[in-house]
Amino acid sequence: MSDKPQLSWLFFSLSGRLAPSAYFLAGLLLVIAQALPLYHFSLAEPGSSADRGWAQILVFVVLLTWWPSFALAAKRFHDFGKPTYYALLSLIFTPLVLLVLACFRSDPGPNRFGRRSNAPADG
Repeated sequence: MSDKPQLSWLFFSLSGRLAPSAYFLAGLLLVIAQALPLYHFSLAEPGSSADRGWAQILVFVVLLTWWPSFALAAKRFHDFGKPTYYALLSLIFTPLVLLVLACFRSDPGPNRFGRRSNAPADG
């Protein structure tokens, strides 16, 4: 793998570590993806076909971004030595966890989840 993280690793893999800034930016992208259909849903006339359509799109986008949110949080928790199951908190408190995890500093040096931040786990 190259030195630059790949998008598939960033959003779908549970291995490796992720620095606060990369976590925040990737998480912000997911929040924006969820906010766009939410905004359109809020503008639609209640009970209209547009209302039902935007509701379905919103549910689809939230379900689509559920795993990437979990994967990002897992790698972020790995960055300060915590196991993957801590990332379950991100599925319940997404915006709050996004802000809190973006503020924690990474473990300096290698830990059991990898040698460095923003990279998959070694071997």
